[in-house]
Amino acid sequence: MTLEPFVLPVAGTTVAGLRSTVAEGTRVLALHGWLDNAASFVPLAAALPGLDLVAIDLPGHGHSSHMPPGTQYNTPGAICHVLEVADALGWQRFTLLGHSMGAGIASLTAAAAPERVERLIAIEALGGLRGPEDETAQRLREHVRAVRALPSKKLRVFSDLAAPVRARMMANQLSEPCARLLVERGVMPVEGGYSWCSDQRLMLPTAMRLSEAQIDDLLAAIECPTQVIYATPAQSYYPEPLRSERIRLLRDGHLDVFPGTHHLHMEHPALVAEVIARFLAR
Repeated sequence: MTLEPFVLPVAGTTVAGLRSTVAEGTRVLALHGWLDNAASFVPLAAALPGLDLVAIDLPGHGHSSHMPPGTQYNTPGAICHVLEVADALGWQRFTLLGHSMGAGIASLTAAAAPERVERLIAIEALGGLRGPEDETAQRLREHVRAVRALPSKKLRVFSDLAAPVRARMMANQLSEPCARLLVERGVMPVEGGYSWCSDQRLMLPTAMRLSEAQIDDLLAAIECPTQVIYATPAQSYYPEPLRSERIRLLRDGHLDVFPGTHHLHMEHPALVAEVIARFLAR
């Protein structure tokens, strides 16, 4: 299955992404990870024929609009945006597929709008990152300082794509072909070469995070069947046994674990596609 570019007006903004050429089939809305883009799902789509797969660039990423000046990127806004995209597509019920940050957004959307999400597939995250209560003040201070310093930041310019491709390979343990997929959709031409097209505000420290108890409550509220896929070894910021303990909160949860890196859906698409196809066929 191939994916074709599309642009969709949504709530006064522009949402860009990649959509399968299959008009019929299971409706799947795919949400990528932090600082990635819709190209994150290109390898997986090739191994999943027969789906009406829509992979969007989340706000501030890829070719989609940035948030207006003076506004914030936050989880409630992301949830509402996902539902607005589904409305624009004419989808009342649909499956959510997410990787990393996108999996966090997808799982919280399933908790917030159970009447809309019929299935959930979460790769390398479930429920979002926690924030210990005793770090709340320090986290907020760091966010405010970073916001006020942002106007003085300048975009880094690369003379060609080799440097950003290498940067993504090193930062995310990606192979060159997978890194190039993300980079080619994640940069824009500027004077002197290329620069990242993602909104600089995405790099700001998160102002507030949910506590583990709050995340537990949200996961327990997910009503739809859920397939979770993890790579092993676990990421340091989402360690064992925490990540496996979260699965037990799901009403109808299924877990598969594979050796690999964080972007296992890109590096091992056939393995991940097999799990997804089996889950959707249930």
